[in-house]
Amino acid sequence: MQVLKSGKSTEQRLRLDYLDGLRGLAALYVVFVHINRYMGEGLPVFLQLIGKTLRYGNFAVAIFIVLSGYVLMLPIARSHSGYLSRGLWDYIQRRSRRILPPYYAALFFSLLIAVIIVGLIHFSHFQWHESPDFGEFHPFFSPIDVITHVLLIHNLSRETLGSINAPLWSVATEWQIYFLFPLLLLPIWRRFGLFTVVITAFLIGLAPIYLLNGFLESVHPWFLGLFALGMTAADIGFSQKPKLTTIRNSLPWGVLAMIVFVVAVITEWQKLGLDKWIGDSFCGLATACLLIYCTKFVLEGKKAPFILRLFESRWAIALGGISYSLYLTHGVVVTVVGNFLLNLQMSPILFAATFYVVSVPLSLLIAYWFYLVFERPFMSNLWKKREVKDAVGS
Repeated sequence: MQVLKSGKSTEQRLRLDYLDGLRGLAALYVVFVHINRYMGEGLPVFLQLIGKTLRYGNFAVAIFIVLSGYVLMLPIARSHSGYLSRGLWDYIQRRSRRILPPYYAALFFSLLIAVIIVGLIHFSHFQWHESPDFGEFHPFFSPIDVITHVLLIHNLSRETLGSINAPLWSVATEWQIYFLFPLLLLPIWRRFGLFTVVITAFLIGLAPIYLLNGFLESVHPWFLGLFALGMTAADIGFSQKPKLTTIRNSLPWGVLAMIVFVVAVITEWQKLGLDKWIGDSFCGLATACLLIYCTKFVLEGKKAPFILRLFESRWAIALGGISYSLYLTHGVVVTVVGNFLLNLQMSPILFAATFYVVSVPLSLLIAYWFYLVFERPFMSNLWKKREVKDAVGS
């Protein structure tokens, strides 16, 4: 993405391509996570070890939420007013145009594939494997599932949360946060400051979990706190306020990002039995630190470290360009491919190799097509990414 950096006499364009790169790599990681869930016993030890690194799909979603808070807060942190530049209604229109058309297209795509799958089951020998351990797409659903998805409230109940196309649950949660951003978080930020809004967001998010016996836990309400962490990263990274400037320049953000991420991985260890929000929150904090770290290098024009070069590589940026479409559609692709391969009775090694070779390129291909047809035409001129083919070209 691009933002404008104000100078003393001129304005020069500043590219923040690492945001797209981080988002793209996180989306690809989610694809690998959902493929890995199909892997059973009988694989070589090194493949089993690789599989152990693919157990943190929730961290990728946490990264998406932090990035959303960062991107939406960025122009506000850099302005002098502290308000949405074009008002609330324009903000809602732009968010709707960016999020809803691809979402509803993905929902229709899922329903269409469901009809085809049901037809195959009834009129052929094709068997569909439903399992609580794998499968992000479910062709058997109720009218309530469809209605709640259309209204973007399917995340309010565990019964509808993972129905139809399971990854869509986080879109509903993020959509709901979009309204709380200008109506709740920004007023608190303007009145009480940055760190107060983070504390308030986490308190609001955790209150129903502990005070109402897990009420609305399926919504992942603590994501409101992660969104506020993204706001924090943008404000610290670009604000000219003396206190925030001192914080930005005095802390080792790269080291902090690594340390906090290790803590996040440790807290996810099942034997510890910690609540899910703890690992997600540490991951969100690590992401916020990483964003500040990358921002400092870009603003100061220093030689980019390896992690920043990785995020700014053309392939990572290309993935970022189609990351939303990839996230919306990959669950259907991976689940359908997995079920077809399960019908072939392959050996574990052949199954794993074929699964990755087929589903990863196919997921990327369909996501690219989906991006061109249902996502790119609705992106505003201000935030429109350059063509994906430019990112992967020479």
